Amino acid sequence: MRLSSIELKNYRNYGEIHIEFDKNVTIFFGDNAQGKTNILESVYVCATTKSHRSAKDRDLIRFGEDEAHIKMMLENDDVRTRIDMHIKKNKNKGIAVDGISLRRASDLFGYLNVVFFSPEDLQIIKNGPAERRRFVDSELCQLDKIYLNDLVNYNKVLNQRNRILKDISFRPDYEQFLEVIDDQLSEFGRNIITSRREFIERLNAMVSPIHDKLSGGREKLEIVYEPDVTEDNFKNILSQTWDRDKKNKSTGNGPHRDDISFMINDVDIRRFGSQGQQRCAALSLKLAEIQLVEDITGSKPILLLDDVLSELDSNRQNYLLSSINGIQTLITCTGLDDFVKNRFHIDRVYRVCAGHIIERGM
Repeated sequence: MRLSSIELKNYRNYGEIHIEFDKNVTIFFGDNAQGKTNILESVYVCATTKSHRSAKDRDLIRFGEDEAHIKMMLENDDVRTRIDMHIKKNKNKGIAVDGISLRRASDLFGYLNVVFFSPEDLQIIKNGPAERRRFVDSELCQLDKIYLNDLVNYNKVLNQRNRILKDISFRPDYEQFLEVIDDQLSEFGRNIITSRREFIERLNAMVSPIHDKLSGGREKLEIVYEPDVTEDNFKNILSQTWDRDKKNKSTGNGPHRDDISFMINDVDIRRFGSQGQQRCAALSLKLAEIQLVEDITGSKPILLLDDVLSELDSNRQNYLLSSINGIQTLITCTGLDDFVKNRFHIDRVYRVCAGHIIERGM
C-alpha cells in the first residue's frame, strides 16, 4: 500500500491544498514554522486517528474554522482506496473508507502503516516512561487489532476504577464494585503485558544487528521490558492495594506504569549513557520498527522523517538514507543541501511557505 495523494482543507495553517506523491521520496523544504510538519502529521492522523503531538482534535482545525477535512488516496497494485476524515471541534471524528462510514475510529487501523521519526524521538530514551509506552502502544495498535481492543478497554475500565476510588470516601457502598472492576482490569491488563513482552522480543531480534552496524561493532544494544506487574500477580496486587489506592484516589499498579530500558553492553543508557549513545539507540529503534512492520504485515510502511537529519551526524545520516531504499518516504527539512550531497533518488520536491506549497524540480 502506498500513498498517492492527500487533500487538506482548514487543517492547521492550510486553507485548501492538494499534494501528489510518487512511490519513493518526497521532500518538503522551507523555513521553520511554515507548516511542513503539519503535512506529515495529517498522514499520521489518517493512519492512526491521532496526532503524534496533540491530544485534542480542535488543535488540528484552522483558526476561525469549525471543521477540518483530510482526504487521502491509497494505491495497492490496481486497487485504490479513499479515506475521508472530518475533524470537528466539539464532536467525534467522522471517518469513511470509500464512502462507507466507520462505526469506530479504531476500525481505520490497518489500512496504512506509518513510522514517524522526529527530533523528539531521539529523546525517547532519556524522557519519561510515558513516552516509551506511547511508542510501544502506537506500533502495536497499528499492527494488532486485538491489542488495540485490549488497550481501549483497559483504559476505559481504569478510568472507571479511578472514578470509584475518588468517590468511595463519601460512597462506601461503591467498594462492592471494586472486585468486579479488578477482574475486568486484570483480564485486559494480562493481555497487554503478554503482547508488549512478545513485541519487545521481536523488536530485539531486529534492533541488535542494526545497532551493531551503526556502532561499528563496538556496542551491543538490548531492549528490556519492565512490566510494573506480571500476568500472574496483577489481580492479587490490585486487591492488596485497595487501601493505598483509596487514599491516593488512583490506581497505582498496572500496565499503565510499565517501562522499557535500553542496555548497551549491559549498561542502562537511560541513566549512564551519553547523548550520542542515546541518539544512536533511538535511530536503531526506528529502523528496527520499519523492519518489524514489514515482517508482520508483508508490506513496507510509509516513513515520515520530520527534520530529523539535522539532528544526526553525517555517518548516521548516510546510514538512515541508505536504509530507506524501496520505502515510500516523506521528508521535511529546511534546505536541500543534505539530499543533493547524498545523491539518492527523489521523486518530488515541494517548497512550503506560510501554508502554501509549490512543487519544484530537482
